[in-house]
Amino acid sequence: MSPMAAACRGPGPSDTLSQAQEQGFIRVGFADEAPYGYVSNSGRLTGEAPELAREVMRRLGVSQLDGLLTPFGSLIAGLQEGRFDLIAAGMFITPERCGQIIFSDPDYCAQQAFLLVEGNPFGISRYEDIVANPTVELGVVTGAVEVTQARESGVRLDQVNRFDTVHDMLQALQEGRIDAAALTTISLANLARISDFTGVEVTEGFAYRGELGCGAFGFRQDDTRLRAEFNRILHQMRDNDELTRIVEPFGFVQAAEAARGLTAQDLCDR
Repeated sequence: MSPMAAACRGPGPSDTLSQAQEQGFIRVGFADEAPYGYVSNSGRLTGEAPELAREVMRRLGVSQLDGLLTPFGSLIAGLQEGRFDLIAAGMFITPERCGQIIFSDPDYCAQQAFLLVEGNPFGISRYEDIVANPTVELGVVTGAVEVTQARESGVRLDQVNRFDTVHDMLQALQEGRIDAAALTTISLANLARISDFTGVEVTEGFAYRGELGCGAFGFRQDDTRLRAEFNRILHQMRDNDELTRIVEPFGFVQAAEAARGLTAQDLCDR
């Protein structure tokens, strides 16, 4: 099967891991956001999350990832509906999401930052600076954790502009339709590497409410065996420093180290 095949199956009580082992592939949802998960110019599903998932599943006897491109804001619904069996998109673990799906233990943790109009005319370095100035237009990716962070910080709803992709948001900033965009430092470092950053700049990273955001792989709530086996291999790879080798090309070495010792439950209980 092609990595981009869109064949679907309905959710059910069957053992997802056993089924994947029997058929030789597992369907994964990704949001085409580099460097977390995206399709390369050659058509390969790649990025930190897919490459890590590919190796974990290979060690569990599943040779292929069958990727389904999905808007970030629709990933949880797609998983619940059985369109795919695993979210491989660097999704942050949050208490709200923990009520909808189950997560592997985190494979990385990252700071937040803002992409701004060059010169930072509004003096933005935290969400509170946007709250203090109701004329500022903030961009966020639909369904991303920054949507919740802005709301919890008191940013007005009419100040928040949602975009389906990071590149749409970058274009809106460069065209003056928004004044700032909220992203992780990992996303911003990647954007700076691959995009034309004319007219914009990046703030220093910060930990939202003093805590790093940590990403992981998502599973349906009844797929406890698949999650347990995935965690077992993930921890083996971390202990042997094999995880670092896989995520290094995507700029996740420090982020992966920051997640060491944390569990999904730690983050669900925040």
